[in-house]
Amino acid sequence: MDSLELESNAQAMVAPGKGILAADESTGTIKKRFDKIGLESTFESRRAYRELLFTAADAERHISGVILYDETIRQKAADGRPFPALLASRGILPGIKVDAGAKALAGFPGETVTEGLDGLRERLAEYRGLGARFAKWRAVIDVGAGIPTPFALEANAHALARYAALCQEASIVPIVEPEVLMDGDHTIERCEEVTDAALESVFDALFRHRVHLEGMVLKPNMVIAGKKCPKQAGPQQVADATLRCLRRRVPAAVPGIAFLSGGQSEAEATLHLSLMNRGAGLPWQLSFSYGRALQQSTLDAWRGLPANVAAAQRAFLRRARLNGLARNGRYEAAMEQAAA
Repeated sequence: MDSLELESNAQAMVAPGKGILAADESTGTIKKRFDKIGLESTFESRRAYRELLFTAADAERHISGVILYDETIRQKAADGRPFPALLASRGILPGIKVDAGAKALAGFPGETVTEGLDGLRERLAEYRGLGARFAKWRAVIDVGAGIPTPFALEANAHALARYAALCQEASIVPIVEPEVLMDGDHTIERCEEVTDAALESVFDALFRHRVHLEGMVLKPNMVIAGKKCPKQAGPQQVADATLRCLRRRVPAAVPGIAFLSGGQSEAEATLHLSLMNRGAGLPWQLSFSYGRALQQSTLDAWRGLPANVAAAQRAFLRRARLNGLARNGRYEAAMEQAAA
């Protein structure tokens, strides 16, 4: 483990004004997104879309790193450059999704545990050789009647910690992602309670696995009511509840927190991040690691047509710039119309 390299890369991932593009959609997930714009998902259409994102002019001003999928890290731009080399040449760190997805947790109906630890050491060595300098592993915590159970939280925390330790052994920065889903009808108060318990379990496991906190990045959900909850919280309430939870559970040694968007709209995710970055005395950088919240406008503008590439790149850069402003607490909702 190269502690200095880990710390340097972790700090670069959450550099002020910048955040991470999550372009690690699985083949199945990106097919669903392409279906919505009437585009067939093929090896070439997926490659062309990722190249559109990775070659957008000035993206490096607001994008510090890109999470790639196994297929994507092996693909090349039209000029023959492997995507990791293309990103690195722009000062953008290449990363890789390494988990094998959430699977049913035996004996615990309605709960899951993320798999993918078998052979991970060897896969990390290969990904390092392909250019990856950080990785991502997502644990999925559903909220419902009687769940999550303490054991499910512990099982997912244990897997996250084992993954993180293996990453650091390979001099790869781990993004630790415990996601409390917003799919249910739970209140924001229930989300805060579950997020608090999840983070407590995760950092307990990270300590026990001797993970170097200065060489990791946390990717949590924001504290937000479930989508089916009849009472939705306002933006400031989301920001306050999220910061309260993080202050309780996240050690100051962690260099940065890169939020997932978790089904929020592009504007919602940006506004919540901006409000949180107006908080005083925060010990960590508060950044973003968005997928749909950086890409939906881009996909809508592109629609798979070569003639639309320039417009799609402008849409992507617009969202990246607005989230860059949110990193400094300078984004306002009124900017959505002005930027359009």
